[in-house]
Amino acid sequence: MPRPTAAQLVYGSCTVIFSTLAMLLLSQTSSGLGVTVIALAALALGLLVAMTVPLPKTRTTELPAEPAEPAPREQPVSTAL
Repeated sequence: MPRPTAAQLVYGSCTVIFSTLAMLLLSQTSSGLGVTVIALAALALGLLVAMTVPLPKTRTTELPAEPAEPAPREQPVSTAL
């Protein structure tokens, strides 16, 4: 299993923090069960966001080599004066 990239960790963490704050402020819950449900929902949302961040593409196939152009032929230089 590949390790998460820095972008995935940052996006997931920010999503958890901001969605938890938003849901707690909007729901105005004060019960322990409500806070637990909101925290679990925020963790699930953060995991979803972190896993959908595009991964850097790796080259799995080699590009076909372009045919090398022949070197230009040098013209002989006359040194007669």
